Amino acid sequence: MNIIRVLVIDDSAFMRKILSDMLASDPRIEVVGTARNGEDGLHKIKQLSPDVITLDVQMPVMDGITALKEIMQTHPIPVVMLSSVTEDATIKTIQAISSGAVDFIAKPSGAISIDIETMKQEIIHKVITASMVKLPRQQKASKKQIPIKEPIKELANYHQTIVAIGASTGGPRALQHIVEQLPKNLAAAVLVVQHMPAGFTKSLAERLNLKSELLVKEAEHGERLQHGVVYIAPGGWHMKLSQIGTSIFIDLTEEDPLRGHRPSVDMLFTSVAPLQEVNKIAVILTGMGNDGTDGIKNLKKSDDRTYVIAESEETAIVYGMPKAVMATNLVNKQVPLDEVSRLITKLV
Repeated sequence: MNIIRVLVIDDSAFMRKILSDMLASDPRIEVVGTARNGEDGLHKIKQLSPDVITLDVQMPVMDGITALKEIMQTHPIPVVMLSSVTEDATIKTIQAISSGAVDFIAKPSGAISIDIETMKQEIIHKVITASMVKLPRQQKASKKQIPIKEPIKELANYHQTIVAIGASTGGPRALQHIVEQLPKNLAAAVLVVQHMPAGFTKSLAERLNLKSELLVKEAEHGERLQHGVVYIAPGGWHMKLSQIGTSIFIDLTEEDPLRGHRPSVDMLFTSVAPLQEVNKIAVILTGMGNDGTDGIKNLKKSDDRTYVIAESEETAIVYGMPKAVMATNLVNKQVPLDEVSRLITKLV
């Protein structure tokens, strides 16, 4: 295995030291340099040609967002952002993920000795994952709806339709691409589980809402599903559905993480499975691991008319979750990202 060469860009000397030590503790990683702000980082990128960059969001001289845009334009390299959990920082982090960053890490906020160890494992994992991704082509969502000519399996003729989407690494950018293309009159409720910690999903929902003709919001416990609304599972909470008569409600729970995830795609999909007289569409987007695979099995076992869509390898930033669900042979159609919203619209 090739050693992953990492450049650390952070205005705090303390954080540069901490991050460098964390990453260097893994034999697969070599920290080839550090930089104190975005401008310094751009110079170091030219000198050192790193494989992965860690980039602080908030810095003097040149902040992380400005530096990221320059990196993506001139030296496209996988970037992992570092962010504090403040309202301004979370907004900028979601902007960064939507502008090309692969992933992000939330900086420690509590007892530093505890948070640092958790952060160490997380940043090593995310840097290694980042080293394996292929950066997507710079592309904008097309407003033009190109008809899907080939026949597709029709849904049942039920009054209610649910589109359940699961995503992880690279998901925010993929989700933006999708919601920008969904029509305002979409006769379905859309539920999204994006692996993301508490504090960031609200900013994600707000950003997607600005980009979408649909209403996009962070889900609330007990609210009744409505067509034309996209519900984002809050970070740190599982999102499940329950049915009373013909009405379907959102249940947010703090049950233990499922295989390390809360929210969990499997948890959402499995809760959709027993719903009666509901058209069901399940979508698996980019992400590491296999969250959602068991949920797909439960959906198909409960209702074989459930339509399953997987993002194709050509556009998935990390082809882990889609690959895992493809291995089940339960996917109805695998399509590139640009076709996902068109297929959803066609089905609905």
